[in-house]
Amino acid sequence: MEAMIERCAGLDVHQETVVACVLFGPLDKKPKTSIETFSTTTTGLLALSDWLATHQVSDVVMESTGVYWKPIWNILEGSFHLVLANARHVKNVPGRKTDVKDAEWLAKLLRCGLIESNFVPPEDIRDLRDLTRYRKS
Repeated sequence: MEAMIERCAGLDVHQETVVACVLFGPLDKKPKTSIETFSTTTTGLLALSDWLATHQVSDVVMESTGVYWKPIWNILEGSFHLVLANARHVKNVPGRKTDVKDAEWLAKLLRCGLIESNFVPPEDIRDLRDLTRYRKS
């Protein structure tokens, strides 16, 4: 696989934690890896954003399982090019799965340009959808 993005990150998102894997380095060589785990509190997500900025990450990918991706998307939206991947399309090989391996797999796929992003509406449309869903319930 040919690398296309010099500095990218993969996020494995869960309810209480986010495992982030940054791949960086020249496109023609094996990338260096940096892995860190953050909490999903606002403070933890801001720390994640700062950590990604210190690594000069340009693109970030995360899976779209459930609604856990929404707060992360809202915090990272203005600073990075975000890709929301369908979990079915980026399914890892069965076997020993860990959060670190999942984050690294997502970053590798993004680095090679193999992930197609799901549609995420603009912020004002998302707010309107949330409001109408809340009103309906």
